[in-house]
Amino acid sequence: MSAMPATSSNTNVSSSAVPMHRSVCQQLQHHFQQIRARHMRDMFAEDPQRFERFSLQVDDLFLDYSKNRITAETMALLTQLAEESDIGGWRDRMFSGEKINNTENRAVLHTALRNRGDQPVWVDGVDVMPGVLAVIDRMAAFAGQVRDGAWLGYSGKRITDVVNIGIGGSDLGPQMVYQALKPYRHPDLKVHFVSNVDGDHVAEALEALDPETTLFIVSSKTFTTQETMTNAHFARNWFLQHAQSECHIARHFVAVSTNRDAVVAFGIDPAQMFEFWDWVGGRYSLWSAIGLSIMLAIGHAHFLALLQGAYDMDEHFRQAPLAQNMPVIMALLGVWYNNFFGAESQAILPYDHYLRSLPMYLEQADMESNGKSVDREGHAVDYATGAIVWGASGINGQHAFYQLIHQGTKLIPADFIVSMQQHDSLQSHHDILVANFLAQTEALMRGRTLAETQSSAGDQSWLAQKVFAGNHPSNALLLKQLTPHSLGMLLAAYEHKIFVQGIIWNLNSFDQWGVELGKQLAKQILPELSQHDAVTTHDASTNGLINYYQRWRKER
Repeated sequence: MSAMPATSSNTNVSSSAVPMHRSVCQQLQHHFQQIRARHMRDMFAEDPQRFERFSLQVDDLFLDYSKNRITAETMALLTQLAEESDIGGWRDRMFSGEKINNTENRAVLHTALRNRGDQPVWVDGVDVMPGVLAVIDRMAAFAGQVRDGAWLGYSGKRITDVVNIGIGGSDLGPQMVYQALKPYRHPDLKVHFVSNVDGDHVAEALEALDPETTLFIVSSKTFTTQETMTNAHFARNWFLQHAQSECHIARHFVAVSTNRDAVVAFGIDPAQMFEFWDWVGGRYSLWSAIGLSIMLAIGHAHFLALLQGAYDMDEHFRQAPLAQNMPVIMALLGVWYNNFFGAESQAILPYDHYLRSLPMYLEQADMESNGKSVDREGHAVDYATGAIVWGASGINGQHAFYQLIHQGTKLIPADFIVSMQQHDSLQSHHDILVANFLAQTEALMRGRTLAETQSSAGDQSWLAQKVFAGNHPSNALLLKQLTPHSLGMLLAAYEHKIFVQGIIWNLNSFDQWGVELGKQLAKQILPELSQHDAVTTHDASTNGLINYYQRWRKER
């Protein structure tokens, strides 16, 4: 029903906005037709209180959403959409441990990992909190030993480097947080991250390290993930070339897994296996033992502050009315642009060097969650679902792709993120950074008319190219300072935003069957790459590429 339908690879997607059984959709479509051509300049001029009306603070985090193509009526109708979608009910089901991941028959309880209250969380009649807290305590004890120098390598030297071997959620989350919290890191302990099965990645990571002072964390729930275990065995062989004896593996390798037998077979002491559970999705797992590398880097107290920040946002999400609920507001704005304006993407633009990996982290969190064309009941959808999430550090982006956001033909809603207080003493640098942050959101909203261009441009040639239409939407997210607590709040806010959008689109945001087919085919193709006979079992293109690679391999 959207006048500007989003495109999709699913041929069943039509121009309808969101699931049609929700009565408010017709009202939203009518309202969209009324305001779609209105300019935000006029909205600000007509409402001097617009900033106060459309902004919200939750502890360390401030959200200004006034630079969006919305009115009070828009937000009232979108809130009604959230109510008709039963956001409150689904939220309660998730927090209570109900198995809302219906295709895998699993609870969704990353929130239990950061539960800092005293309330139990039940799964199949068992309170999971004692187990969660026990793992945190074991992580703290181990991290404390390594950080204090009590945990020594096989030759009696203290650990100076940690290598986290994982992929997907076992890599992106910990790496992003490690970068973000640089001011809180142990000064004598460096953490490295290996994920790519391209051998250059692991070889490059290890080339400058000393096996006598290096600790490896192998993060794989099943301990069978092909990319992770390939890199883990390479690291094991690299280590044994120096250590000579497999008995030394126990001092230099730990596991984050649930597969005890495979961990033991690898040579890791089961006492150094840190558990997590099937109700922890990979892209939501940094709060679990997957975050061991984070705790090693920043310590137990700061790791708890990270959990506390997420918990505080969880409590806000649970308790705040939908109309004053930060994750809900962020989600509804995304639906507004995705399903009514036909916007296809969402830009994440952190004006903070330490948050440079946040866009990549949110790419997985969002697109693996809501990149679905089949709803919870198994029916093909006929409306647009998850947006394409992308972005980069804001200042660098200004000199790269902002041209398209300002004057291109695509409508690209953007989240601008900045900290008000920096960790360094370079105040003049920070003022320039914040000035650019503010200027970009204003420029996107206001644009520049032909008359303004004529009056401001010294050179009056090519005026049309210097006009900016403006009316491009953005959110501004301001942190008091980038701390473990504020980072926890920010990440939890995005997690809940993704969840709310999935509910509105009637999706299961917690499975990822789309990644399975490629894995299965890769296992089939791998032995074919080294066989002598030409391969004919695939399509002509895949056969041709396999055989081309075979010939090159033989010639080499």
